[in-house]
Amino acid sequence: MPIEGFNQNLIKKIASDLKIKIDQVEKVLELLSENNTVPFIARYRKEVTGALDEEQIRAISKEYEYQQNLLNRKEDVIRLISEKGKLTDELKGKILACDKLSDIEDLYRPYKEKKKTRATEAVKKGLEPLAQFLLSFPKTTDILAEALKYIDEEKGVHETQEALQGAQDIIAEMVSDNADIRKFIKKAFLREGLLKTKVKDESLDERKVYEMYYDYHEPVRKIVSHRILAVNRGENEKILRVSIDEPKEKIINFIYKNMIEDDQSVTTPYVMAACEDGYKRLIKPSIEREIRSELKDKAEEQAIKIFSENLRNLLLQPPIKGKMVLGIDPAYRTGCKFAVVNDTGKMLTKGVIYPHEKYKGEEIKDNRVNEARKIITEIIKKYNVEIVAIGNGTASRETEEFIVGVLSNLKDDISYIIVSEAGASVYSASQLAKDEFPDLNVEERSAISIARRLQDPLSELVKIDPKSIGVGQYQHDVSQSKLNDSLTFVVETTVNRVGVNVNTASQALLKYVSGCNAAVAKNIVKYRDEKGKFNNRDEMMNVPRFGAKAFEQAVGFLRIIDGNQPLDKTGIHPENYENAMLILKHLDCTLDDLGTDKLLNAINQVDKKQLMHITKLGEHTLNDILDALIAPNRDPRDDLPKPILRKGIVKLEDLKIGMELQGTVRNVVDFGAFIDCGVKEGGLVHLSKMSKAFVKHPMDIVNVGDIVTVYVENIDLLRRRLALTMIKPE
Repeated sequence: MPIEGFNQNLIKKIASDLKIKIDQVEKVLELLSENNTVPFIARYRKEVTGALDEEQIRAISKEYEYQQNLLNRKEDVIRLISEKGKLTDELKGKILACDKLSDIEDLYRPYKEKKKTRATEAVKKGLEPLAQFLLSFPKTTDILAEALKYIDEEKGVHETQEALQGAQDIIAEMVSDNADIRKFIKKAFLREGLLKTKVKDESLDERKVYEMYYDYHEPVRKIVSHRILAVNRGENEKILRVSIDEPKEKIINFIYKNMIEDDQSVTTPYVMAACEDGYKRLIKPSIEREIRSELKDKAEEQAIKIFSENLRNLLLQPPIKGKMVLGIDPAYRTGCKFAVVNDTGKMLTKGVIYPHEKYKGEEIKDNRVNEARKIITEIIKKYNVEIVAIGNGTASRETEEFIVGVLSNLKDDISYIIVSEAGASVYSASQLAKDEFPDLNVEERSAISIARRLQDPLSELVKIDPKSIGVGQYQHDVSQSKLNDSLTFVVETTVNRVGVNVNTASQALLKYVSGCNAAVAKNIVKYRDEKGKFNNRDEMMNVPRFGAKAFEQAVGFLRIIDGNQPLDKTGIHPENYENAMLILKHLDCTLDDLGTDKLLNAINQVDKKQLMHITKLGEHTLNDILDALIAPNRDPRDDLPKPILRKGIVKLEDLKIGMELQGTVRNVVDFGAFIDCGVKEGGLVHLSKMSKAFVKHPMDIVNVGDIVTVYVENIDLLRRRLALTMIKPE
């Protein structure tokens, strides 16, 4: 049965576009209309949707919204043209067949109320009949005598040439408003157009960032996203001049073919001139803007997609659990701030050291290196530090050398790691950080954040605006609203995929939980602080403003690890606790057997069809419940490769061509990936060096956080650049 309120034609189109069933689209739209969140639908309504994931559910929502807007605009345009008495069945059919807003606007253009133009002024002067005369293509006539009839001092037509020019302006606008002509021209631009860039002001490009675009051209149909954004930025910075060369002769001939009925007519030269003017003055600038806007939209979509995927992989970096960590925020003159945090992220001590003898080649008068070495040694011993986390900002590698020197003199097996501190300063200066550590300065908060990023990247990174995390490409050149929308979706889906310990989670983390918002998150923390930790999920219903619907959406993602209901630590929704107990009873197990080999063996031997019959559960939901019973504390991040911990230091000068290295992917862009191999300079693996086979995009091979084996291909000591390859040398 069709669902009331939803357009069935739109639903069929979406199902076809996304290659899913009509019923799946209908069910998703119905669930969304009932204020269910995307993570909740994806996790707990698999039987209803056919196990669609978050991306598919979001795509259905976005596509339906776009198609609905498209339909609404079609109806508006049909109504507006009809009100003018100019709607024909043929025109209505063309409008209804459009699948792009731009196509609808092209059809509406001739009937749209225009602002003041040369053509509208000519119409006011009464020159439209003269234009129609020119378009009647008479074999012989005295054109000047005809134009003479339209001279009118009161209307501002003083001579025959003015009359003819006005008539040609009207024809030029008719050409510009012709939807078929515009459609042909746009296709010609897209298929045969050449995007060209020239240097406009070289003096503004001091670092020669845009040098390759000083005299550059590339087919419009082939130009890749990152070059589009680079060209646009160069143009915005007044360094480049950008244009599109098109097959002009082909276009002009097409216009003639559509507008010239008789090439032997005496008025033909006037109409041809009007056609050329209409193209040059009106159509070409408009189409060029449209093409470049579409190229920008396409490039933005790709850049946002890359940023979002990088962010997702960064947020899913495995936590280093149960370790005492010393976090260091490096600096020169102002000293390196440090903080020790325990295995739960609580700060135990903080301080500052001055481990650098030189700064920019100048001797620092007060040599406090030995004192710094003594302080760090004592701190490591006193707090049994197991890992040192060093921020990758200014003075990072010098601080790394210092730490390596300290660790080499200790008998304990202690490792260190360089941690990206992108956005750490943003967090440290935020109100959130001030509320968390009101008595600390910015750098001290940053040292704590660096340590916590190692312990639990997700919990720490959600405190920062995603745009400040540093895994994007041209993120400042794209639509900020679209970027925010996409990145927020990534954070929400990642947080809910991992799950949240409601007794330890920060307000910043809780607000991303399905069904929660900033107000509810604040109330959960406040309730926890006042009443103590939650003992079971039911107690969360006492939190102010945590209504029944919000609780339903959130509770499955909020975990209580050591409460009085063992199922509360799993991803099983309370609506299925009764079924979970039926399953345990059938397996001759109890809640005490959660996560044990006994339960695992029982599940491996059970007839799942029999369980489905007993519980009346679908296969997807049953499997999710069984997985949760087998591994109640499972963290999806545990399946990913752990960060590389280091004990020695490697310099660019130490490397040799062909040397094998292990590294972590720090960023993925359209043209390759940047790898941290423990060298001060991050290495680039170009797209062409990722595999012997053709690679369409770097993300087909690597993602942020991946541990990869690479080989040194080129070392540029002068420019401090490292080129790597993933193809093993012969």
